[in-house]
Amino acid sequence: MNILILAAGYATRLYPLTQTKAKPLLEVAGKPMIEWVLDNLAPIPNIEKVYVVTNDKFAADFQSWANDYVQRQSNLSFTIVNDGSTSDADKLGAIGDLHFVVKSENLLNSDLLVVAGDNLFSEPVADFAVHAATFPATLAVYDVGDLEAIKKYNNITTDDAGRITHFEEKPQHPTSTLTGIALYYYRKDVLPLIETYIAEGNNADQPGRLIQWLYTRVEVNTWAVPGTWFDIGSKESLEEANSVFQKFV
Repeated sequence: MNILILAAGYATRLYPLTQTKAKPLLEVAGKPMIEWVLDNLAPIPNIEKVYVVTNDKFAADFQSWANDYVQRQSNLSFTIVNDGSTSDADKLGAIGDLHFVVKSENLLNSDLLVVAGDNLFSEPVADFAVHAATFPATLAVYDVGDLEAIKKYNNITTDDAGRITHFEEKPQHPTSTLTGIALYYYRKDVLPLIETYIAEGNNADQPGRLIQWLYTRVEVNTWAVPGTWFDIGSKESLEEANSVFQKFV
C-alpha cells in the first residue's frame, strides 16, 4: 500500500501566513500539520512509500522537510511530487493531483491511501487501512454533532453495513451530522476509475467529489475516525486547533 498526501493547495484564506509557507507545514501545537498526519499513519503495516504532491512554489520546502523527517522516522520512504502549478490560477485541484500522481508515478499496482496534508486527527488510524483493504473504496467519517456546522462540509448517509447511500457537498438541508473527511482508501482495482472520472470532465477539485461520483459505481464503505478531528480553514480555526491539540502533545 502507498500513501498519497495532498499538499498542493495555496490556502489563500490563510494569507499572509501561507504566502511563504505551505499550509501543511504550518505548526499546530509545536509541529507541522503534516507531521500530525504522518505520525498517525506511521503505525500502518506494509507502507511501500509516501508520496507528497505539492506545487512548484513549495516543492523545495517539502523536500527539505521530508529529508529532516526521515532522519527521525527512518521507517518511511518519501517521494515529493511537483505538480508544476504556481498559483491558484493554474492549480490542478485535489482530484487532478491524485490523477497526476497515480499516472506519473505508476501507482496502479498497489492500494492507495489518500489524505489531505492539513487533515488533523488526534489518534492513530492504522485500523482504517486494515478495515478498508477489504472494500473497493473507503471514506473516513466524523460526526460533527451539529446540523448547522455540517453545512460547511459534506453530508453522507449510510446503510446498516456502513456503505454510503447518499453524499452531498455543502448541503443546504442536511439530514444527518455525519461528514466524510479527507482520508480515503482506494483498492488498486478501483484506481483506473480516476482516469474515467477526469476524462468525463468532472470537477477536479474537492476530493470528496470523487467519492460522490464513485459510490454509485462501486461499493464505498465508511470508517469512523476515533478521537478528535479538526478542519483548518481560517486563522481562527488554526488558533483553535493549536489550543485543542496541545493536550495530545
